[in-house]
Amino acid sequence: MNLDEITVLYTAEEIQEKVCEMGRAISFDYEGESLLVVGILKGAFIFMADLVRQIKLPLQLDFIDVSSYGNSTVSSGEVRIMKDLEYSIKGKNVLIVEDIVDSGLTLYYITEILKKRSPQSVRIACLLDKPSRRKSPAYPDYVGFTIPDEFIVGYGLDYDEKYREYPDICILKPSVYEK
Repeated sequence: MNLDEITVLYTAEEIQEKVCEMGRAISFDYEGESLLVVGILKGAFIFMADLVRQIKLPLQLDFIDVSSYGNSTVSSGEVRIMKDLEYSIKGKNVLIVEDIVDSGLTLYYITEILKKRSPQSVRIACLLDKPSRRKSPAYPDYVGFTIPDEFIVGYGLDYDEKYREYPDICILKPSVYEK
């Protein structure tokens, strides 16, 4: 870990506290029902793993993989599905789990596709929300932290497939990605 490249924004302990809080809220909102939790790969996988352990409901897991960034730090706005869901969502309560909502374009695209598949409901949980960059009407129902307009890594989030393993959520210094 090169500490010269990052500044810690939220510690692993703060993240776990927030994930527990979100799990309680989701469990309360869906009490007596089951849930299909859909993780958006790759960034959400660590958050999703911790979150589903805090949801006290019967649930299924599935994943969707989309691409809108490539190796850039800014979304291209063009969304491609790389891996679709394995399960039908018809009549199910679907909770989309995303690591970070930035422009919201990817999330809006995914939500609109899933709504056409006749689920009972579709809600969104994200660990990090960056509303200052929103370019779409996609707004999460459950938010861990609202963050400033900084490039974030750690806890599953990456820059060019690096930094995912960091246990904290960190701001990546611009000198790393502005080379």
